[in-house]
Amino acid sequence: MVTSVFADEPLFPQAPGVVSYTYRNEFPKDFAGTLDKIVSLGITDIEFSNLFGKTAAEIRVMLDERGMQCSSFGVSYVDLQTKTNEVAANATTLGASFVRVAWIPNRQPFTLELAEQTTREFNEIGRRLKNEFGLTFCYHNHGYEFAKHGDGTLFDVLMAQTNPNDVFVELDILWVQFPGADPVEILQKYGSRIKLMHLKDLKKGVVGDLSGKTAVENDVALGDGQIDIPAVLAAAKKAGVEHYYIEDESPSIDVQVPKSIAYLKSL
Repeated sequence: MVTSVFADEPLFPQAPGVVSYTYRNEFPKDFAGTLDKIVSLGITDIEFSNLFGKTAAEIRVMLDERGMQCSSFGVSYVDLQTKTNEVAANATTLGASFVRVAWIPNRQPFTLELAEQTTREFNEIGRRLKNEFGLTFCYHNHGYEFAKHGDGTLFDVLMAQTNPNDVFVELDILWVQFPGADPVEILQKYGSRIKLMHLKDLKKGVVGDLSGKTAVENDVALGDGQIDIPAVLAAAKKAGVEHYYIEDESPSIDVQVPKSIAYLKSL
C-alpha cells in the first residue's frame, strides 16, 4: 500500500487524486507505467474519463495491484444517454461511486431553452443511475453555463430545476473562474450539491468568456494563477466536497503536477 504525501493534510477528507485526462498522452503509450508514475507522486485516487483501449476489469486489476482506486468515472453525454447500462457496469467494475459528464455537445452557446432541456435529461439520468445502479451522477461545469439569466446565471437554472437528491456537481474551479464567476461563491451557495472538485488554476492575465474553451497553456500549477486556492479549499471543506482531483491540461505536467502537489502540502 502506498503512503500518500497528503496523509496528514487537514484540508482534505482524503488525499487529492488526479484526473486521467492530465495523463491523456501517457496512458495510451504505457498504461501501467503511467499508473506507477502517478503513485510515485503519492497519488492513489484517479478519476478515469477514458479507458484508453483497456477494459474496466483490466484497469481494476492494475489499480488493485498498486493500492489505487477509481472513485469517479467520466463519460461522454452520448454514452451516458444511450449506453447507460454499459456505463454503469464499467463504473461499478472500476470501483467508482460517481459517474460524471463534462460536456454537453451542440449546446453552446447555452440558452434558457437548452438549460431547461438539459435539466430534464439530468433528472432522468440521475434517477436511473441512483435507483438502478446505486451510482451518483455529477455534472462537471465547463464555463458556458454561467451565461447571465435574470439575477443569476443559467448555472443557477440547472441547479434550481434539477432534483437535489439525484443530480450533483463536480466543480471545475477553472471553468468557474474563466467565465467570470467566483468558485468560492458557488461553493457557499450550493454546498452539499457539490460532491467532487477539479483542482486547477488559470494563468494570470487571461480574460475568459463563455466558450468553454481556452488554450491548454493557460493551465498553470496551483497557486501560480488567478484563483484564490486557499479560499476555495476552505469553502470546499465547509461544503463537504468528497473527492478532489488535480487536473492539468498543459504540456508541462511533469513540472506542474509536482509543483501543484508541493503547493497543496505547503498549505
